[in-house]
Amino acid sequence: MYKIPVSVLVVIHTADLQVLLLERADHPGYWQSVTGSQDSGEILIQTAAREVFEETGLNVADYALTDWQTENRYEIYEEWRWRYGPDVRFNTEHVFGLRLPGIVPIRIAAREHLNFMWLPWQQAASKVFSSSNAEAILKLPEHSQPG
Repeated sequence: MYKIPVSVLVVIHTADLQVLLLERADHPGYWQSVTGSQDSGEILIQTAAREVFEETGLNVADYALTDWQTENRYEIYEEWRWRYGPDVRFNTEHVFGLRLPGIVPIRIAAREHLNFMWLPWQQAASKVFSSSNAEAILKLPEHSQPG
């Protein structure tokens, strides 16, 4: 079954703008925020909640998950295009933020990620491999207030 070319990017951050990054198991050295494709029948906030739980063990109901109303369309990296239908070349990504009160314990999914780290937002933006991920992190101060 092919992936749906609609995904979420969830920037998990603390109140003082520390950002959680995950290292991809299928590409060591590639750091990113939580990402994942929408499953059939899901609405985007459900996709965000599911991906956060699968990749970190965090339950978004315990924190503040917000839709940043940002949509990015990009060409799917060649190395991952086989996961999509034969004529699919582009993905639409929807950006969310998850605000935590501080650094909390994380349980990474070993099949997806090798490691995790918390970095100040500017350092996190320069560490991620994806330009849309970097752009989202750079906009974190605009989205970080509770509410």
